[in-house]
Amino acid sequence: MTTIELPSRASAAPPPAPAPAKPSLVGLTRERLAEALSEAGVPERQLKMRSAQLNHWLHNRGAASFDAMTNVSKDLRGALAERFTLARPEIVSEQISVDGTRKWLLRLPAQGPRARPAEIETVYIPEEGRGTLCVSSQVGCTLTCSFCHTGTQTLVRNLTAAEIVGQLVLARDRLGDWSGGAAPEGAVVPGDGGRFVTNIVFMGMGEPLYNLDAVRDAVEVMADGEGLGVGRRKITVSTSGVVPEMRRLGEETGAQLAISLHAVRDELRDVLVPINRKYPIAELLEACRTYPGASNARRITFEYVMLKGVNDSPAEARELVRLLKGIPAKINLIPFNPWPASPYECSDWETIEKFSEIVFRAGYASPVRTPRGRDISAACGQLKSETQRMRAKERLALAAE
Repeated sequence: MTTIELPSRASAAPPPAPAPAKPSLVGLTRERLAEALSEAGVPERQLKMRSAQLNHWLHNRGAASFDAMTNVSKDLRGALAERFTLARPEIVSEQISVDGTRKWLLRLPAQGPRARPAEIETVYIPEEGRGTLCVSSQVGCTLTCSFCHTGTQTLVRNLTAAEIVGQLVLARDRLGDWSGGAAPEGAVVPGDGGRFVTNIVFMGMGEPLYNLDAVRDAVEVMADGEGLGVGRRKITVSTSGVVPEMRRLGEETGAQLAISLHAVRDELRDVLVPINRKYPIAELLEACRTYPGASNARRITFEYVMLKGVNDSPAEARELVRLLKGIPAKINLIPFNPWPASPYECSDWETIEKFSEIVFRAGYASPVRTPRGRDISAACGQLKSETQRMRAKERLALAAE
């Protein structure tokens, strides 16, 4: 594991700070960019053209200064600079796993005069021929899934759409992943030419469907072909089962759907994923059957964490197959990623293979997700756990002084 120390290293408790006097334009939708341009004095008849121009510079070229926008007039650049910035989320720390996974702890401006700056984590996972960015949609989490360390943290607030998109912009900065021009100073450029961000998964901190308006707008910006250009079929939104919002997610974003399932019986899922008490398995799966756009070409992903002696029996594998009948699906089997004081253990490898074989023989793709970034607490269900542990150590050190 490598940790890159940056000037903005986290303190034991970030002090309260006001929101910046000038907001950033990074991550805004075209509609919001048009509003910013109007504020800067651009005539209404020019707003569509100018917002497209600005969107290209911000989200296709990765411009970090207004001066880089060479086809924008000097007067307009000055007017924008007076009112706005192009700031990205602040990097507190960057950790690099032995397997190439990168985790960024990011600090966001405070929302309000009495609030503290918010901190989230974002993870980049390089794979052969693709690179996946796992983004957060909330600060903390409102759910209390018993196997997930992220779920032990309280919800602080929702992220804005721009803060969600900002995670992708920041990752492209660090990876040198912009079209045209050289990588910015300090960027960590992939060495094999194929490990850039190609896929987005909303599987970081938070429940995306409890922040759907912002998630919808973020997907719009990410999928803009003249901007960030990540295809909607390359964007996956994972939910623990907020049934009333699932149809709207499909209709308004066109994103791929993933379901954090993890159990085939309501009495067990009530413990593992407590939202099941509100939206039980039968109701959740019916919403999957009617999810807009679901087909064999656009299968729903069902995530199933493998917990030793809890949900990993052959009988449960067969029941999973029965439950998913008629749903265009693939099943991701996730070896449990341990965290301190967790009551669970990862299933034995032989058990996982038997479970996978039953599902595969029933006609479902059932890949076993290779754990990535465990050594930097960047694997599924581990986000921010290491950060909290470090903070606890710092508080103890301060108390001893």
